[in-house]
Amino acid sequence: MTERPARYGFQTRAIHIGQEPDPHTGSVIVPIHATSTYAQDGVGGLRGGYEYSRTGNPTRTALEECLAALEGGQHARAFASGMAATDVVLRSLCRPGDHVIIPNDAYGGTFRLIDKVLSQWGVEHTPVAVSDVDAVRAAVRPNTKVLWCETPTNPLLNIADIAQLAEVAHSAGAKLVVDNTFASPYLQTPLELGADVVVHSTTKYLGGHSDVVGGAVITSDGEFAERVAFLQNAAGAVPGPFDAWLTLRGIKTLGVRMERHSDNAERIVQALTHHPKVGMVLYPGLAEHPGHEVAAKQMRRFGGMVSFTVHGGAEAALRVCANTTLFTLAESLGGVESLIEHPGKMTHASTAGSLLEVPDDLVRVSVGIEDGEDLVADLLAALDQA
Repeated sequence: MTERPARYGFQTRAIHIGQEPDPHTGSVIVPIHATSTYAQDGVGGLRGGYEYSRTGNPTRTALEECLAALEGGQHARAFASGMAATDVVLRSLCRPGDHVIIPNDAYGGTFRLIDKVLSQWGVEHTPVAVSDVDAVRAAVRPNTKVLWCETPTNPLLNIADIAQLAEVAHSAGAKLVVDNTFASPYLQTPLELGADVVVHSTTKYLGGHSDVVGGAVITSDGEFAERVAFLQNAAGAVPGPFDAWLTLRGIKTLGVRMERHSDNAERIVQALTHHPKVGMVLYPGLAEHPGHEVAAKQMRRFGGMVSFTVHGGAEAALRVCANTTLFTLAESLGGVESLIEHPGKMTHASTAGSLLEVPDDLVRVSVGIEDGEDLVADLLAALDQA
């Protein structure tokens, strides 16, 4: 992989690592290598190591080198979606009879994969509040192989102490995997805090423009990286070169976007706090948030995701979601545009009736980079109609 001097700051790495000018044409931007196969100089004589684009593609390689540099890892692999990345990580680490600890407010897609798919393969799981280190430690079994963590969690924005969870996992002979999608590597680098593996839905903040679906796995464990690379090729859930190119283009502005997302989120949190129609505001930047001190220790800023409850229950929450103008009612997050959703009926519907079921009066917003005062006015107007 391309050298990643420690002296380079985040934005420099985001713009340059893996993205040197093309040696043949001088193209400043990484080309889209839209090819399925590659000419060989004799049998086995590969040019640059490429033979078939499921196995490797130069545009995807550039993305993978950049992702590794941003997370402070040695190896990265890109996938067709965040769920494809999650699936490969779990299948690389677990076998029938193994046990996984997951957040008790995990992303609905992760829960569905573990509860409905891997359970048929004999993988057991226990939902635990990952913000409670003692509870996590108590949930560890002799067959625990993975401690799966989100921080902040989706959608309740709980905070886990990554360094402490790494100690718990390693003392049990397990791996700590951190889904870093909500924070992005600009705000938080779990590998530097002791995590073994980082997973991303690159669809979100890394891509940043709601125009591409992708995922990634980053690690410094060479043996594990080889297993991931094998499954990436064997199972084939790889991004196409245009998807890799779009994600790489989005990454170039990640740092400046995350600053604006955080600025706007703080303005919205200030407006929602003490609003007569709002119950709780869930945001780790609030001093009263139970995970605030840990978040302040391990995050650069507190991000662009905000959740809140609405007085009046599910019907009031749904009215808020239906009556915004600038906040688009849609799933996903992390794009330049602001989104609003009702987790209980949208992204986390798969958790209904389980221990991970989310409150029905909960609203989640992905705060974009529009003018902050316009976003505040839009949300307040929707609350007036709740």
